[in-house]
Amino acid sequence: MPQLSVVIITFNEEKNIGRCLESIQGVADDIVVLDSFSSDATEAICKKYPVTFMQRKWEGYSATKNYANAQAKHDWILSLDADEALSEELKKSILLVKQQPAPRPYKFHRLTNYCGKWIRHCGWYPDTKVRIFDRRTASWEGTIHEKLVVREGEPELLKGDCLHYSYYTIEEHYRQSDKFSTLSAQSLYAKGKKASLLKLWLSPVVKFISCYVIRLGFLDGVAGFTVCKIAASATFGKYRKLRALYAPGTIS
Repeated sequence: MPQLSVVIITFNEEKNIGRCLESIQGVADDIVVLDSFSSDATEAICKKYPVTFMQRKWEGYSATKNYANAQAKHDWILSLDADEALSEELKKSILLVKQQPAPRPYKFHRLTNYCGKWIRHCGWYPDTKVRIFDRRTASWEGTIHEKLVVREGEPELLKGDCLHYSYYTIEEHYRQSDKFSTLSAQSLYAKGKKASLLKLWLSPVVKFISCYVIRLGFLDGVAGFTVCKIAASATFGKYRKLRALYAPGTIS
């Protein structure tokens, strides 16, 4: 593989960015951090490492990540979020594929840490992501949950996990859930989608059963129950907000 650029986008990530940058030392030949004008110590932490630190107004996940990719020195990109870090096994896997003369896109599993607990069920694992790619044949698409679209090559699975440090508190999870349920409702509304009363009340139940029973969330203990409960709550919130968009003032 030619040299590898690691690209990260940030906004107020002082809790996470140091761990992320530390994990890619020895793997990255170039590091680009595109920051959306953080007000915490993100910039100061980044500048302790050999990174190209840039700032740009937030334009949404896909647009921001695509712009950041374009700023990298090399065409082969490893895209990470600031709250992610490479496990030692994954780091070794990446170093091995860097020695291969004919690179291809690569994917790996993502293991999430939730309030100090590693979640291995609930539909949260293996959460496989394509994150190593040639920027000339791949780009990010989507508004709420961005997705990498790879136009050439079948991604190969690497050994090792990407460690995702998601939420430090349950309250933080609820806030993020509320934010995404609003964005999801707006997206459905823009597409002309509607939600019946049956869908409003039944979908959260189905969501909880899917996460907690079918996807074995109960094996993750109290943390698993919390994750599944908030997932159900977010589903209810999404459809409640969608109905409110069609009848302003009827649903708070």
